[in-house]
Amino acid sequence: MHPTHAHSPMDRLIGVLDAGLRTVFARPKASRANPATGMAAELGKQEKQLSAALMRVNHVGEICAQALYQSQALFSRQPALQAHFEQAAKDELDHLAWTQQRLDELGSHASHLAPLWYGGAFAIGALAGLAGDRWSLGFVVETERQVEAHLASHLDRLPAADLSSRAIVNQMRLEEAEHAAEAEQSGAAALPAPVPQLMRAAARVMTSVAHYV
Repeated sequence: MHPTHAHSPMDRLIGVLDAGLRTVFARPKASRANPATGMAAELGKQEKQLSAALMRVNHVGEICAQALYQSQALFSRQPALQAHFEQAAKDELDHLAWTQQRLDELGSHASHLAPLWYGGAFAIGALAGLAGDRWSLGFVVETERQVEAHLASHLDRLPAADLSSRAIVNQMRLEEAEHAAEAEQSGAAALPAPVPQLMRAAARVMTSVAHYV
């Protein structure tokens, strides 16, 4: 189960460890309907390969989102922000399930490096959480803005006929923007200039590798 702010620190830690193991090794289950439900189209071999590569990258992004939000909730100092991060993780869990389902439909696979992606993102989220809630929220704002731009670029690259992938990516894009706005309204601090640049560089490495592996 997801950790909640009513639990002791040890209970929360155990909950986060459980959530992490399920994120990496279990099949995710969405709590909401897949936005691509009822959509189907015939894709050529190259179109399928492109869609699968892009959705694999998006799936990795959702694994990282789980790690980030889970670690930030664990280290948050305010119960209200703990609840905020936990709810965001639940929203992102739907995204994880939708991208996994689409990979299955495309006859492809998720990244084989999921434990590595999760561990790295968890460490980054922990550092943001330890820096303080305002900085942690600032990290959320910058992360979600970068993800929103990344998803918009995928909408430009996905085959026009792949209505299913496009519907999923567009819904994810809208919700990432909402998470950024919510974090900003909660008192996020603007990150120093080098930090967003480092985040973009790390994201480029992740997307380049996950595209294939």
